[in-house]
Amino acid sequence: MLIPRLLPWAVALLLAGCASSTIPLQQPQQALPTQWPGDTQTRGNADAALPPWQAMVVDPALTQLLQQAASYNHDLRQALLRAQEARASYGIENASRFPTLAAGSSHARARVPGDLNASGRAATGSDHEVFVGLSSWELDLWGRVRNLSNAALQQYLATELGTQTARQALFAQVARSYLTLREMDERLTLTRHTLDSRAETLRIFTRRYEVGSISKYALTQVESLHHQARAMAAQLEQERAQTAHALHLLTGADVAQLPPLVRGQQFFADVPVGLPSSLLTARPDVVAAEHQLQASHARVDAARAAFLPRIALSGSFGTASAQLDGLFDNGSKAWNFVPTISLPLWDGGLRQSQLDLAAVRQNAAVVDYERTLQTAFREVADALSARQLMTQQLQIQRDNLHSLQERSRLAQLRYDSGASPYLDVLDAQRDLLSAAQQVVQARFDQQTASVSLYTALGGGTGLGLPASPAEATPVATSRTAH
Repeated sequence: MLIPRLLPWAVALLLAGCASSTIPLQQPQQALPTQWPGDTQTRGNADAALPPWQAMVVDPALTQLLQQAASYNHDLRQALLRAQEARASYGIENASRFPTLAAGSSHARARVPGDLNASGRAATGSDHEVFVGLSSWELDLWGRVRNLSNAALQQYLATELGTQTARQALFAQVARSYLTLREMDERLTLTRHTLDSRAETLRIFTRRYEVGSISKYALTQVESLHHQARAMAAQLEQERAQTAHALHLLTGADVAQLPPLVRGQQFFADVPVGLPSSLLTARPDVVAAEHQLQASHARVDAARAAFLPRIALSGSFGTASAQLDGLFDNGSKAWNFVPTISLPLWDGGLRQSQLDLAAVRQNAAVVDYERTLQTAFREVADALSARQLMTQQLQIQRDNLHSLQERSRLAQLRYDSGASPYLDVLDAQRDLLSAAQQVVQARFDQQTASVSLYTALGGGTGLGLPASPAEATPVATSRTAH
């Protein structure tokens, strides 16, 4: 009698040992160039690593703003909450892999009328039970529940890496906004100095006009130059205010009062040359895309397992008695065991459609992973080109400034000697102010290009995290084996 009862279980276990719905994931192979465009020093630095962001930021005020942004910024806080949500979802999905045990008791008393009783007389009875029960635990013979749990885990890891991407984006936004703000400060200082000089010139020419030594036409030329400087100062004030508002929104800090600006000050260090392209495989968005790919693969395996039989176990063990004081007497033991087997036969193509959908999403995840890696390489290539071109442009702008300074000096000498009209001086000074502004812009553009290159290589992800690697949370960067 025992063998027929165990035969279905033996067949099920045999099938579980001989068949599996899981197919190994074939990781996309992306061949990255060993050298960046225009970079000839990569081959000898295959093991080079990016410095931490604290080593790249050389301005204490910017460091303080970045640290404050890490605890204030709403976008980053929202990303952290999404990671906590994904972690809770994984916990819910993973809990389904284990049986649910519950302890309980029930106590009932009932009266049955005589016309419903075999004895013909009314009867009153009690029923008391205390039990520990197992509720519908699925034997995961085909890996369906395990794959769903793994998909939730990979989704959580991808979301957790999304917080690093948010930190990286915040780092870049704060650094760029701060550099723009300091650029506005330096250009404003330069414009105000020019405005003071032109105001003095206007005062002198006004006095000359009053005594009749110059014409009204000459005076209006000087006034025009003075108004140009005033208009430029007003425009820069407006741009600075907008940049300060944006920086305050990012960091929550009062940026109205910043340390005095030192002309030519370095705020962000140069990114080391010769860094390998393999750094891109550690970028948080690339690793997150890889986890998304693994999650989609696990969902395909779970959809495939839905075609196979499901075996679930339910049962309870405890004690029961008609009298409360007899619950734990000898002979009061009670139990029940209810295994169920369900075999899908026909569902109108529902499971097949679910499998097809999971397979399409897996293919989309492969494309997304490849696109993310290619985009990362393009961003680094663009940033390298920008850094190189910004260096060249800065030198060109400086050379142009030196030429215009000499031109302005000579134009003033020619005017003083009566060899040329004052219009030549006006043109020279107008061009000189524009060239001085362009030098400041080019110098800050060069530092902004370094920020872009650093973040494109994967830097800035540690913003707001402990400085010591031992104190950092390991799950944020963990990657499962393929």
